[in-house]
Formats: sequence, structure tokens, C-alpha cells
Amino acid sequence: MSWRIFRSSVLLAVVILLLSVLTFYGILHEYYENEFFSELEIGAAYVRAGVESVGASYFEGLESQDRVTWVAADGTVLYDSAADPAVMENHLDREEIAGALEQGFGRSTHVSRTLLQKTLYYALRCTDGTVVRVARVSSSVSMLILGTLPPICFVAAAALLIAGLLSFRLSRRILEPIRNLDPETPADAAYEELRPLIRRMQQQKRTIRRQMEELEQKNRDFSALVDNMREGVLLADRRGAILFCSRSFLALAGQEASEATENVFRMPCRPELKSLLEGALAGRDGEEILEVGKQHYRVTVSPIWENGHAAGMVAIALDVTEQVQRELLRQEFSAVVSHELKTPLTSISGFAELMASGMADSEKMKEFSGDIYRESRRLIALTDDLLRLSRLDAGGSGFEEQERVELYALAEDILENLRPAAAAMGVSLQLEGERAWVTGIWQVLNEMLYNLCDNAIKYNRPGGSVTVRVEAPGGALVRVSDTGIGIPREEQHRVFERFYRVDKSHSRQLGGTGLGLSIVKHAAQYHGAKLNLESEPGVGTEITVQFPAEDKEKEEW
Repeated sequence: MSWRIFRSSVLLAVVILLLSVLTFYGILHEYYENEFFSELEIGAAYVRAGVESVGASYFEGLESQDRVTWVAADGTVLYDSAADPAVMENHLDREEIAGALEQGFGRSTHVSRTLLQKTLYYALRCTDGTVVRVARVSSSVSMLILGTLPPICFVAAAALLIAGLLSFRLSRRILEPIRNLDPETPADAAYEELRPLIRRMQQQKRTIRRQMEELEQKNRDFSALVDNMREGVLLADRRGAILFCSRSFLALAGQEASEATENVFRMPCRPELKSLLEGALAGRDGEEILEVGKQHYRVTVSPIWENGHAAGMVAIALDVTEQVQRELLRQEFSAVVSHELKTPLTSISGFAELMASGMADSEKMKEFSGDIYRESRRLIALTDDLLRLSRLDAGGSGFEEQERVELYALAEDILENLRPAAAAMGVSLQLEGERAWVTGIWQVLNEMLYNLCDNAIKYNRPGGSVTVRVEAPGGALVRVSDTGIGIPREEQHRVFERFYRVDKSHSRQLGGTGLGLSIVKHAAQYHGAKLNLESEPGVGTEITVQFPAEDKEKEEW
């Protein structure tokens, strides 16, 4: 308890200190950036006034600590104080330039994670439609933090030391009366709050004799209960004599009840299990996961101490087969996620390295920028899908409340949004059926139907078709059929797994994350719906989502 009081007090001090530091740096960051933008705004106004007064000749001999850029209305760079405008790319898509052209001014920031520098941009539109932009490179907040780290650390260390000393003294003063408390005289308790506890302890002491009489019966009940559990239990004294051993533990040791030995040291069992049992009798805790056939058991052994000596041992074997399998799936999932994240990051890093080294000309720069953009979008899509799956795994936390959703109208909107993509692949879209209502989360239902239709288009053939049918036969039903490449029968049971792709090269070419059907599966489970997959290679695929029937009043609403 003393350690808990001490730990809680120090933890409170640490939390308050961290909140204070974070608040300080938050205020510093906001003030720092606003001041720089104010200076850039003034500088941009001076440059604009000069350009509007004397035109391009204003830039002749211009000296400025900030980087000055003059951009035409079409995005062409007319002047730049730090680079040759002839080799600079078009700036029309720059955030600050676009803002200036649209509303007269624009601002943006760019952070270099490698150099820990931040570049601030401020742009103003001139009366002739051109845009002047002023940029300044400043130390980022990370550099400020590094600069102020020594004094902050000194103050934090001093504060923690003081908090630790005060917490130690406080815990001792609180617990000293408790340590000196005599349970036989509750009236002398230093704290009034402890007196009811002491009275209850005395009452429990009087009931011990009565409970001891019931102990033997409870012991028989315990033996009968544990002996029929899947988990195994073994108890032994200091000499290794077995006091109790359940059937499950005997089976784990490879023995029959009729062949059970009476001593741990003579038990003919697996070497690793015997080593655990003998180690516990020697005073050592131990734990091991043993594989028996297709089952996995976690065997935990602990010595029973008496007067500083091991008076016996207890061993418990728990069936952890499901946990082991779940851990294997988690490791596989982590490996796949790492691979999926590393691939685009490697491409982005490679392109960025080539661009930073100056080995690429302007055309290659545009090509590399496009490649970086595509890989970044792929990372964003992958992250969004992982977040959706995480929220669905967590029971839908973070989603809006449920509402009545009309599936026919929802499917109609989704197909309308996908028509350009379908037209680009030469795939026709049809919607059939009737109105059908379900109670659920619109966002999740929209994502589920969108992924089904999007997959049906992506994995189709030129001239193929996608048909979405909505029915209400006692419960809403959505059926998405396509005339695409189909799924081999031996692969069909795995298509709803995360990151699983039947045709990996084709999927990556189309930009899929491998999470679409997994999201469909979790979304259906969240709404209590059943999924059915029918597919034949070269013919097509049909996926049906059957929602459970609802109350008649809800269906008519």
C-alpha cells in the first residue's frame, strides 16, 4: 500500500508536469507560426506594391532575406530569388497560389522531417492577376524543443525529486498508524474509518471454527469439480508426493488414472513438464506452453512457501489453443501489414532520394511527383481501411447512431458514383429489385455495398456487366453479381481474410488494399447479416448479403 500511495503521488506529479510542458509548447507553436505569417504578409504586401508600381523591373537588384517568387495567373513562375524560374515547375496547384488566385491571398506550410525545418509561404494576388509569394525557412517546433530540452529536463528532474520525497514522507505518515494497529483493540485505531474493518475481522475470526467444519465437504466438492475440468491441476508436498492430480493433468502427462504414480519424481512424463515440476519443488516458478496433439496448454508451476522454505508446489495447465492460434493470426496479420506499408514507403523514399539528389530533370521530377502522389494515396487508402476494420472490431465505436436505411436508394447512389470507373473498363451496371429497409449505420452499409460493387467492376472483363438486386423477402437482401474473372473454389473460403488476394498482381495493378471484402465481412457481422459467395472462374461471382427480418412496424415505417 505504501508503494501504491508513493506511485500514485509521483504519477500525478508526472502527469501535471507533462500537461504543463505540452501546453507550453502548444502555445509556443501557435504564437511562433502566427508571428512569422504576420511578417510574411507584410513582406508580401511590400512586394506586391512594388510590382504594381514598376512591374518586373522591381525585382532587379532586389535584396531580401526571404525567398520571393512571382507567378503568372496560369501558374508559370516569372521570377524566383532562389532558383531559375525557367526550370521550375508550374505552381498553379500550390496551396498558397491557388488560395491567392481564388480569394486574393493564400498561405501554407511545409515541414522537412529530415532537416527539422519548416517553410512558411504567403501569397497575394496583384491587380494584373499575377501572384507574389514570400517564403521563409524557420526552425520547426522540434528544434525549439531540442533547444529548450536541457532546462526543461533540469526543472522536471527537480520537480520529480521533490514530488518523490514528499510522496515518500506522505506514504510513511499515512501507513505508520496502520502498521501499529492492534486488531484486538479497534477502539484504539488511529483512523475512524478502520474501526468497522477491525470489528468485521473479529467477527470473521469467530466464524473460522464453523467454516473449518465445512472445509472437508468443500474439499470433496472441489475435487469432484476440478477432476472434470478441461484444465488440469496438480498439488504435491515438499517430498514430491502427489496430493491431488486431476484427470486432465494426467492426460497431459500421458498417464491413465489407473497408472498414476504417487510421486512427481517418479512420474513418467515429458522432459519439459518434469523439469517444471521438479523446479517448483526446488523453489522456482516456471511456465511453459506444451503442445499435445492439436491442443496447446500453458503449464504454470509455483512453489508453496512456508517459513521461507518450499512446502510443496501447485501446477495448473490451461488450454490456450485458441490464444495460440489467435497469436499466430496476429503475427501473420502484422507481417502482412508491415509489408503492405513498407512497399509504398520504399517507393516514396526512392523517388524522393532521386529528386533530392538533383539527378532528375524537370520531366522526371513531374513523373516522380506523380508516383509519390499515387503511393501516398495508396497509403492513405490502406490506413483508412485499417481504421474502419479497427472500429468494426471494436463493436462499431466511433460510428454515428443507427438509423433506417433504404438499400435500393443507397445502391442506386453507389452505382451512379461508380459509373465513370465502370465506363472506363467497359463494364455496364444494372440495378434491379424493390425498396428494402434495414436498421443500421449508413456509413458502414455504404462502405459494404461500395466495396462489393467496386470489386465487381475491378475484377470484371471488358464488355462485362455488374447487376445489383435488392429484395425484401421477409428480410432485406442485396445480391451483387458480375461476369468477371471468378474465384477458384479452393480460394473462396479465404477471400474475406484481411490482405488476401486471389490474383495478387492484378489486385496491386488496380490499386486495391486487400481489405475490401474483409470490411464487407465485418460490416455484415455488425448488422447481423449473413454472407454467401458463389463463384466460377471465367464465368463470374455472386455475393449475397441477407439481413435478418425486422419488426413489421419498422419495415412499414
